[in-house]
Amino acid sequence: MKILITGGTTFVSKYAAKYFTERGFDVYVLNRGTKEQVPGVTLIRGDRHELGSVLKSHTFDAVLDITSYNANDINDLLDGLGSYGTYIFISSSAVYPETEAQPFKEESSLSENKFWGKYGTDKIAAEKALLERVPDAYILRPPYLYGPMNNVYREAFVFDCAKKDRKFYLPGDGSMKLQFFHVEDLCRLMEIIISEKPDGHIMNVGNASSVTVREWVCACYECLGKEPEFVEVRKNIEQRLYFSFYNYEYYLDVSKMQKLMPVTKDLKEGLSECADWYEGNDSEVRKKPMTDYIDNNLADLGLLPT
Repeated sequence: MKILITGGTTFVSKYAAKYFTERGFDVYVLNRGTKEQVPGVTLIRGDRHELGSVLKSHTFDAVLDITSYNANDINDLLDGLGSYGTYIFISSSAVYPETEAQPFKEESSLSENKFWGKYGTDKIAAEKALLERVPDAYILRPPYLYGPMNNVYREAFVFDCAKKDRKFYLPGDGSMKLQFFHVEDLCRLMEIIISEKPDGHIMNVGNASSVTVREWVCACYECLGKEPEFVEVRKNIEQRLYFSFYNYEYYLDVSKMQKLMPVTKDLKEGLSECADWYEGNDSEVRKKPMTDYIDNNLADLGLLPT
């Protein structure tokens, strides 16, 4: 099959380019050509907002739109496309407002989420624009994505703390839960959709079970053969200054996805893959000065290790 992947040089789109190439797909990637490309892909050099006729002569069996963030991104790509079959758009769980009843279902209302703000409302607009023009498109709404090639400073931050044998500053008692989805599972699901063309076109995706942040940090340390010493931060401090996630717990109902793909990658296995990749690719991660903030603002608070 001939498929088009938007992007192809960073995290999800890069992993997808590698995944589908290794499985024998004829993979084309659309990007500006300013970064190293995944071996085996065909580069279509261009800006999705100024495509002209660069895509018009191509016929794709599937389009994997991984890099649309708003309605303009959707419309400009659709305007530039020639003939194509299955269209899959990677949206986000940020489309659900924090006030909506959980677990979020695909039929739940969509509106601004105070934690995600414009990012979430732009994704809502992108979904609407797509469905107006391609009613049979597939829309996937993941929670936190993780895996090799992740350039967001999440598990990599914990790995850095473990490597330096730092105490880990944990939000509260660490009971807040997070829901994850491995990027390989996302690619597996897209492959199933391309092959089977299921009836459901809007789908929450993710691991069926959530994990507490304490458990997640322990699993990250374990990847390096370490065990964390925790300091519980119970003061009213913006969590993202010293931790990788917002102070926001939510849960997606992924039962529709499970009918297509009942088994997902074990979290510890997935984190171990992340640690192995990070060992030789730390320069690809956009690091934030969280340890500096901890050292300058939290280390002398007299908080007790637990």
